[in-house]
Amino acid sequence: MQKYGRSSCWISAVFLMLAARVIAQTDDNNIVQTVADANWTLILQGEWMIKFYAPWCPACQHLQTDWENLGRQSESLGISVGRVDVTQQPGLSGRFLVTTLPTIFHAKDGNFRKYVSSRTIEDIQAYVEQKKWAMVEPVPGWKSPSSLLMSGMANLFRLSVWIRQIHTYLTNTLGIPSWGSYVIFAIITLFMGLMLGLMLVLIADCIWPSRPKHKDKTVVIVKEEVSEEEVEDVMMEEKHTSDLDNESERVSGDESTEEEGQMSDGAAGSSDQPPSEGAAESSVRKRKPQGSNTTEGT
Repeated sequence: MQKYGRSSCWISAVFLMLAARVIAQTDDNNIVQTVADANWTLILQGEWMIKFYAPWCPACQHLQTDWENLGRQSESLGISVGRVDVTQQPGLSGRFLVTTLPTIFHAKDGNFRKYVSSRTIEDIQAYVEQKKWAMVEPVPGWKSPSSLLMSGMANLFRLSVWIRQIHTYLTNTLGIPSWGSYVIFAIITLFMGLMLGLMLVLIADCIWPSRPKHKDKTVVIVKEEVSEEEVEDVMMEEKHTSDLDNESERVSGDESTEEEGQMSDGAAGSSDQPPSEGAAESSVRKRKPQGSNTTEGT
């Protein structure tokens, strides 16, 4: 009977220890809130201390006890304590641009500051109680987790994890070689690029449509009218120049007629003058042989 009593005491003690451990874990889980993609907007209100960790990270495991103690003191400090598992929430790691583990952020009414001091529980408490966070410049607006740019970064991180999972499924489950998986992803990338380019062309065509044909005709008519006016101006100029040329020809013709008149007057004057003695003698000489010939014939 004593043996059965001792064994029952040991069993009850073990059960009590396990129950106390489970209760402590549930209390810690309730105090340290798990932040995910579905509820991360909660940290935009109030004051928070958030830890980004991974289960395989030794430094994260070393910080786990102090972080749970901080969660127990959260009510006295007037803050909320949260944690994010980057292996389960890749979107949040991309939204906050987490590059090292563990990473701690302080949030106050939507303003985020990265905690870079010592990770001991005393320093974290002093950071909150003494409001040392006020001396740290918050993350700029374009880099804020609630900005449009960081939302796109979160989607990229989710896409990378999804691609990695597909690659693992293709190589491990289906037995496709790695180069075959890369070829499949390359073909999908090219197809998606073509589809995206087609969509951009359609959107651009809808926003900036091409001009209708009747508008082009009006433009052509206007151009033709302008060209006819220009032709008329050119014809008027040519007519004016031709008139000037005619006037110049008339002037030159009058001048030439005057010169011819002067030359004819000079010739007439020379005919009125008596011939010289040499000219008379030559004419007499020419007439003499004719007279001799006539005498000889008789």
